[in-house]
Amino acid sequence: MKTDSFDFNLPEELIAQTPLKKRDASKLLIINRQTHKILDSHFDHIIDELNPGDALVMNDTRVLPARLHGEKKETHGHVELLLLKNIQGDQWEVLAKPAKRLKTGSEISFGDGRLTASVVKELPEGGRLVEFSYNGIFLEVLESLGEMPLPPYIHEKLSDRERYQTVYAKENGSAAAPTAGLHFTQELLQKIKDKGVKLVYLTLHVGLGTFRPVAADDIKEHKMHSEFYTLSEEAAQTLRQVKAEGGRIVAVGTTSIRTLETIGQKYKGQIQADSGWTDIFIKPGYQFQIVDAFSTNFHLPKSTLIMLVSAFAGQEFVLEAYHHAIEENYRFFSFGDAMFVK
Repeated sequence: MKTDSFDFNLPEELIAQTPLKKRDASKLLIINRQTHKILDSHFDHIIDELNPGDALVMNDTRVLPARLHGEKKETHGHVELLLLKNIQGDQWEVLAKPAKRLKTGSEISFGDGRLTASVVKELPEGGRLVEFSYNGIFLEVLESLGEMPLPPYIHEKLSDRERYQTVYAKENGSAAAPTAGLHFTQELLQKIKDKGVKLVYLTLHVGLGTFRPVAADDIKEHKMHSEFYTLSEEAAQTLRQVKAEGGRIVAVGTTSIRTLETIGQKYKGQIQADSGWTDIFIKPGYQFQIVDAFSTNFHLPKSTLIMLVSAFAGQEFVLEAYHHAIEENYRFFSFGDAMFVK
């Protein structure tokens, strides 16, 4: 299957640059893969799409202020590091700019020396393995020196960094937000719970590879990045009970989908507590084992994420829905509007 078949033209003005004042005020496009019907709605009406006895599964990862600006000690040249994943101890895999300046052994200083990094290993595509040195607690140092790693298509500054976190974000570790969850408020979640829907949390730490367009001409040649996930025994037990009683597993975002389907594949359709690394690539032809419906944002052309949605609802129908969203001036990408797919 050709990557170009997942391309579409998006007017630049539809790329949302800032979040709405009210999280749940965004639009919601409801697409029904059974009836091939498309319905325009608003996000706070998502509660009408959920039934008592369903489970709403959310990713509680928290985005690190993972972009650091510093200088190379030897030359005082500007260097930017983007933290991707913690390998062990104080060693992190990072994306470096400009990477060519940073050879093995290079030293970088941040915040007048409050944090330093030494390059341990050179990795492909601008990646580096670095080891940090600091006094105190690393996350506190990072909070004071780091910036939120907003995607490159967002050019506006974020006045409140909490708007790039979900209201239920808890587990530190992501280089990007699980953006489908940005629409929920605590009040809306309480209403959903009061309706009899189980609220279930898992963790998948989002890496930048999630958002990258597929470079290969044929999607079969694309190699997925890996991301760390965890599903607790308590969460797994709730999901098994929901399934046994005929409820639906409704995932919030592609990260929740990838975690649940990784576990479904690993345990032959059963839901078990688990943690580990996943590089699952869900594309047309994939048979879903766990997820029955989901909410998600509108994704980049030729990305693995639009391929995932197409695997669930059909490529032609999904692209038809995207064209409808463009015609109706929906807002796209991280701070944009959402769709509910059932």
